[in-house]
Amino acid sequence: MGRRNPVPPVAADPVLTDLTPGQRLRRLELTVTRRLDGLLHGERHGLLPGPGSEPAGSREYRPGEDEVRRMDWSVTARTAVPHVREVDADRELTTWLLVDASPSMEYGTAELDKRELAVAAVATIGFLTAGPGNRLGAQVLTPYGLHRVPARGGRTHLLGLLRALLAAPRAGDDPDVGPRAAPVAGLPDALPDALAEVRRVAHRRGLVVVVSDFLDGLPDDPRCPARWERALRQLTVRHQVLAVEVTDPRELELPDVGLITLVDPETGEHREVWTGDRHLRERYAAAAAAQREQVRDALRRAGATHLALRTDRDWTVDIVRHVHAQRRLVAAAATSHRGGTA
Repeated sequence: MGRRNPVPPVAADPVLTDLTPGQRLRRLELTVTRRLDGLLHGERHGLLPGPGSEPAGSREYRPGEDEVRRMDWSVTARTAVPHVREVDADRELTTWLLVDASPSMEYGTAELDKRELAVAAVATIGFLTAGPGNRLGAQVLTPYGLHRVPARGGRTHLLGLLRALLAAPRAGDDPDVGPRAAPVAGLPDALPDALAEVRRVAHRRGLVVVVSDFLDGLPDDPRCPARWERALRQLTVRHQVLAVEVTDPRELELPDVGLITLVDPETGEHREVWTGDRHLRERYAAAAAAQREQVRDALRRAGATHLALRTDRDWTVDIVRHVHAQRRLVAAAATSHRGGTA
């Protein structure tokens, strides 16, 4: 009996991290366009309801430029300086992104690492908030500084932003290859400072999306506020804020794989751990769950809407569920308002 020819193995589809930046961008674009456009039927309202024709603050009156009918008489009387009202145009939304690309976001044990998942979230947000007159800007917190992308509209701008995120330098890269900026990542106040920068550039009322694992500045004592909590709360006073929390399953529990070496991506500290100890694994899982609860509590106190994404889950489904939940809340609020004014 002759030998049978072995059946050649079927090549598995490459995961996102195996592809070149251009191929990854194309894969993300196809995923977002095909899956989300099919799952989110009807008029696209965005992740959160955008601003309409409502007051967006006041500024000093400019003779010859401003119309008298736009005078803000209450502010004028209070300051004794002529002021005019500023309003946001109908259906025009400016979205500002703060994308955490610090070393802790480079970790991943599933198809995507946390940074790749952050880029996928940005691609989805850009798709959902796209529309005539809408603009998208970003601040990218890299290991070598804060990279700023001005707010602009259009598909070309969104694709350029995604390329910049995919090409953002990682820890250990030559900083001269990436964009030059003042070093902030890795410092205790990197995320709070980046949030403060977003508040500085986001002049008009709009949507602010923060994509991070929110581990930067998280205190060991859960009774103490996170260092970024106050800066985030200041953003929610004026803007609608969506906090996208990105996690990996190995951050939540340890597998029983014997002796392993853990490395802190922010500090480089090494520690050997024997994962065969069941009690150790249980303590690790309990501590990780408490840490995640600490993040959720801080986000809730700051007034931000919370969207949790994991590298081992279908992120498109999680985002669709969040969008549908937000739309139900908006519809319920509108119905309640009509009932109260009837």
